[in-house]
Amino acid sequence: MSTPLQIGPHTVRPPVVLAPMAGITNAPFRTLCREFSGGKGLFVSEMITTRALVERNEKTMQLIHFDETERPRSIQLYGVDPATVGKAVRMIAEEDLADHIDLNFGCPVPKVTRKGGGSALPYKRNLLRGILREAVSGAGDLPVTMKMRKGIDDDHITFLDAGRIAVEEGVTAIALHGRTAAQHYGGTADWDAIARLKEHVPEIPVLGNGDIWSAEDALRMVRETGCDGVVVGRGCLGRPWLFADLVAAFEGRTQDVARPALREVADVMVRHATLLGEWIGDEARGVIDFRKHVAWYLKGFAVGSEMRKRLAITSSLEALRSGLDELDLDQPWPAGADGPRGRTSGNNRVVLPDGWLKDPYDCAGVGEDAELDTSGG
Repeated sequence: MSTPLQIGPHTVRPPVVLAPMAGITNAPFRTLCREFSGGKGLFVSEMITTRALVERNEKTMQLIHFDETERPRSIQLYGVDPATVGKAVRMIAEEDLADHIDLNFGCPVPKVTRKGGGSALPYKRNLLRGILREAVSGAGDLPVTMKMRKGIDDDHITFLDAGRIAVEEGVTAIALHGRTAAQHYGGTADWDAIARLKEHVPEIPVLGNGDIWSAEDALRMVRETGCDGVVVGRGCLGRPWLFADLVAAFEGRTQDVARPALREVADVMVRHATLLGEWIGDEARGVIDFRKHVAWYLKGFAVGSEMRKRLAITSSLEALRSGLDELDLDQPWPAGADGPRGRTSGNNRVVLPDGWLKDPYDCAGVGEDAELDTSGG
């Protein structure tokens, strides 16, 4: 049995967290993952920009809607201005919009880093401290956690300084993706960095993120790094039942590994698309939103390219179901389907504001337009 993870008043057992992913970890996908986990673990919303929340943007208000069964309710926020972050956090606390707040300092997307946001931000130590201070003070009794990367690139590593600042400012736990912003999702995640952070900030839980494709990977990360829990992102794309594997593994049932045949996968696909339609309030829009998931669900199965294309342009549940019914649904789980999935691009030049790297303490030049509606980490 694993040691439970404590996030403020919330006990997370087993210590498994769904990583926020833009356009993916909305309420329907969180519902699926929670169902497979038996309600165990922590499932975080898509990233919400603090400015959009404070302005009560209609789309943003829908993204922070939680199902009645979701407890604790976790929101991830992205912000670059301490005052705006403080307002957003106070709004969440005062209006009882969530039970836990996570802050994103991991996004490597150029349109975010170009403005000094995401994984560029921890380089500016005083700005990071200001944001964390406002968030923690505004949150009241709500626990505040943060997710970050190792740094901007190999010459500008920030995770140890950022971890110490987080502890000093009252952050409850830290998740570290073992890559720099320059790596995006390429190469191999540096689990040694997770171990170093755990040694550096023994006062609070450290969660590891990066290259967890199976439950065995999660157990190995905990074993090798000493981290207190794992954050799973791309590994569950098209595979929400990975959370059943994770729960089983952390509970000592390592032989209980989900190997669904294509028939079971097809049923989950239809359920996922149905939930999206109900959430959006329009079946066609739900199925259209589901299209991005088709390739992930079918990874490794023998499905011809024409059928893959057809399934990826469906716009009704009936068309989706009938297309799936034409497949050989008795296919067993493919041997190669447990490996990496999702984006793998790497070695990107990180786009930063002019002069960003000159002084790690000066935080001038981060404007409100750094708050863009995007995500990653």
